[in-house]
Amino acid sequence: MDFTTIAGLALTIALVAWSMALGGDASLFWNAPSALLVFGGAASVTFMSYRWSDVKQFARVVWRALFFRLPTPGEEIERIIAYANLARKEGLLALEAKLQEVDDRFFSKGVQLVIDGFTADTVRDILDLEHTFQQQRHALGKKMLETMATMAPAFGMIGTLVGLVQMLANLRDPSTIGAGMAVALLTTFYGSIVANVIAIPLATKLDVRARQEALLRELMIEGIVAIQSGEKPLLIREKLKGFLAPSERGAVGV
Repeated sequence: MDFTTIAGLALTIALVAWSMALGGDASLFWNAPSALLVFGGAASVTFMSYRWSDVKQFARVVWRALFFRLPTPGEEIERIIAYANLARKEGLLALEAKLQEVDDRFFSKGVQLVIDGFTADTVRDILDLEHTFQQQRHALGKKMLETMATMAPAFGMIGTLVGLVQMLANLRDPSTIGAGMAVALLTTFYGSIVANVIAIPLATKLDVRARQEALLRELMIEGIVAIQSGEKPLLIREKLKGFLAPSERGAVGV
């Protein structure tokens, strides 16, 4: 689980709820029609802008951003070195038994290509293609969240205008003006919540995760190709240290 995402979202919601409670009756900030218009409208228009297959992929991408922990580059280097040592001692076919322990399909596919005897150039080309399309899926998820962040405030304004029209239609009863104005403004409030508490932070998180994952994929490609080429584990380690910041390289074993 990605702790910062969950903690940040929970803290933000708690602060907003606390500020509402301090001002009096927090139930004043709930209006079902307004919430339905903003949340439902922003989601439906966003989904309308993309294909159904993109929408299903979007749910998986967001789930990974929230709950899937990426290994550190140092951890990935140590795994590659372990595979390199095994391949050097027992041959490439010995790696097949280790694949049962791998839950990363990208890494597993790369090692399987090596076991199947593909050349280093072919392995690199296949993994580069896989990596490119993976980046595109991340970019699509980020774009969908940005679309939702744009649509939510717009639906908030639509709801406010609807509420104002309804309020002005009942000006004969001054006692309803205050309540009507409050309900009208709630849709703007909901639109800001969806955009600034949910959609924009998650889009930023996806962008950060995509960059982290891209670094790991490039590291894996170099490591897997080096294993296929039969390079010494010590040389592979030194080569892969180039993916780390200078301050992190000392933590990777010799």
